[in-house]
Amino acid sequence: MTAKIAFDRPGDVWFFAYGSLMWDPGFASVETRSALLRGYHRKFCVDSTAYRGTPERPGLVLGLDRGGACRGVAYRIAAGRREAAARYLDRRELAEDIYLLRGVGLETAQGRLRGYTLVVDRTTPYYARGVSAEEEVRRIATCRGERGANADYLDDTIARLETLGIRDRGLAALRRRVRAAAGG
Repeated sequence: MTAKIAFDRPGDVWFFAYGSLMWDPGFASVETRSALLRGYHRKFCVDSTAYRGTPERPGLVLGLDRGGACRGVAYRIAAGRREAAARYLDRRELAEDIYLLRGVGLETAQGRLRGYTLVVDRTTPYYARGVSAEEEVRRIATCRGERGANADYLDDTIARLETLGIRDRGLAALRRRVRAAAGG
């Protein structure tokens, strides 16, 4: 398999996470910082036919879509571990052509960083174009896949953001609607 992730800057690299990679990165890092990425926003815009849904009942997972801003986690990956991290991210995040690797500027309390992140590829068949708010709630409230319930993915994202002192009002409102739809 040809690597889809290739870090083109030498030395340690920063990688920005906004969804499940925040609480379950799966690769070694030597530093973690809360970070702001401008130009993209976190959105349930990716059909999940394995991890949080099935082909018959696809769930929704997060992607970085164009516009706005997003708070998340920046991981510093040591130079000696970057190739292992890239291979892992290839397997986990790019088994299907859903995301594109992008070089990005990140803002942290310690200053600006250059890093990388994965943004949704709007041309992929997995891009959930035109999902209504009602359909988003229904899918997150009812779908389940190999890695568990779609609603748990939403809860885990919010929990990790809260440990970083980040409040995402949009996700909090979505969770209230999902819980109401699930009857809880």
